[in-house]
Amino acid sequence: MPPIIIDSFPQKSPEWFAARAGNPGASSVSKIITSTGQISKQRDEYLYQLAGEAITGKCEEGFQSQAMIQGSEREEEARALFEMIYNVEVRQVALVYKDGFRLFHVSPDGLPGDDVLEIKCPMLKTHVRYLLDGKLPSDYFGQVMMSLYVTEREKCFFMSHFDGMPPFILEIRRDPVFIPKLETALYEFAEDLRKMVERLRALR
Repeated sequence: MPPIIIDSFPQKSPEWFAARAGNPGASSVSKIITSTGQISKQRDEYLYQLAGEAITGKCEEGFQSQAMIQGSEREEEARALFEMIYNVEVRQVALVYKDGFRLFHVSPDGLPGDDVLEIKCPMLKTHVRYLLDGKLPSDYFGQVMMSLYVTEREKCFFMSHFDGMPPFILEIRRDPVFIPKLETALYEFAEDLRKMVERLRALR
């Protein structure tokens, strides 16, 4: 069963937040499994949060601060820069589900050709650190791997952008050791979430 790609509404729209309510996503996968392949200590708290969202239909991340809005604007600049550097058109999508069951999702910053694009627009000091370190920040390892797993693609471009500085762009391939652990963790989490939601609905 191929991935389900949703592009009928933009990211950060009310429809986007509604679709993500109660559904585990790549941006929070570190709350399920760590970059070392261990079950996260935040797993239970994330279960409680998503179970509550599933009942209320409201995503706790629905609020957008001024910093978040500005970050989205910088993201558009970064995407345009990426298109220019690689001479490729980046398809913008809202969500991608692994399959028709829609148990979990990713919300990539773009799909350039057969690849995935993840963009970060951090503070200046953080961007400088990324440039000097020259490697994928461990905080985003799980997110990148989940994006590749769900979209069933082989390569992800991780990009950090700060206006006036050189961009940091790194090509990341699927990790054959981590992906199976990720898959198991996601489906076990989805099953535990289903049971918790059922219990909450019974209380109503």
